[in-house]
Amino acid sequence: MKQTTPTILMIEPTGFGYNPEAAATNSFQQELRDFTPSQVQDIALLEFRNAVSELRNLGVEVITIRDPENAGTPDSVFPNNWFSTHAEGHLVTYPMASPSRRNERRQEVIEQIKDACQCEGHITLEFFEEQETPVYLEGTGSMVLDRVNKIAYAAVSPRTNEDVLRQFCDKLGYKAVTFVAYGAAGELIYHTNVMMCVGDTYAVVALETVAEQDREMLRTSLTDNGKEIIEISKGQTYQHFAGNMLQVENQQGERILVMSKAAYESLTPKQQERLLALNEHILYLPIHMIEKAGGGSIRCMIAELFSKQ
Repeated sequence: MKQTTPTILMIEPTGFGYNPEAAATNSFQQELRDFTPSQVQDIALLEFRNAVSELRNLGVEVITIRDPENAGTPDSVFPNNWFSTHAEGHLVTYPMASPSRRNERRQEVIEQIKDACQCEGHITLEFFEEQETPVYLEGTGSMVLDRVNKIAYAAVSPRTNEDVLRQFCDKLGYKAVTFVAYGAAGELIYHTNVMMCVGDTYAVVALETVAEQDREMLRTSLTDNGKEIIEISKGQTYQHFAGNMLQVENQQGERILVMSKAAYESLTPKQQERLLALNEHILYLPIHMIEKAGGGSIRCMIAELFSKQ
């Protein structure tokens, strides 16, 4: 198994904006009253298209699908939350906390993903939304996957339920490593991938956001599985999305660590130097509007496409 892929999917937004449904559990979102909804969408679209262009310039295969007009899906630019693909030949779709986000699971997009990845099986977990007490697991937002060692790291939260996580792990052969992590106001961090990134030989992680009783367990799991830990601070995490990184590769097999411009500029020179030593390229992208209004960053915008090996 490989940790990285040269093929990714990104959804071009048509109605991007602040989503009050999602904001209830996402403290990273901001309602930007100085901009009209159309301005927010227009700026986000420019940021999106620039990100796609820069990724392609470095040799990453980017498949883009345009969201339908008037779809009522303001968060569609973050597709990694509702599906994931796996080199064993599986597509997994997930239960989403926000009703508007469930509309992102369009059958025609699912068929395109299946074709692109030559998926042999489709594991559906969205039935958890329909339970008397619904529970959620929002894809590789809720989980940060060590695909080589088959470990699913997950900070439990209203959007990351341990029962759904257990079912994912049972079906895909993963081991769950769960912990508690806190946001700036003491709330549970809504998605694990805002405070943690796992690459091929390293992990970027905001250990000081993790509950003290879980911190050493998480550190040990990462190091025991061959990951060099590069720690980031609470401030880098809460204010600049420094944990929301993703390692991909290009068609030449070069490793690329992708992050936002805000995240990169928050890193210390020592952190920048070490990450560049562990990757052939660091790509940092200006996505200020998407981060502020959407409450997610570049990792959330990238859904990895793994074909069966």
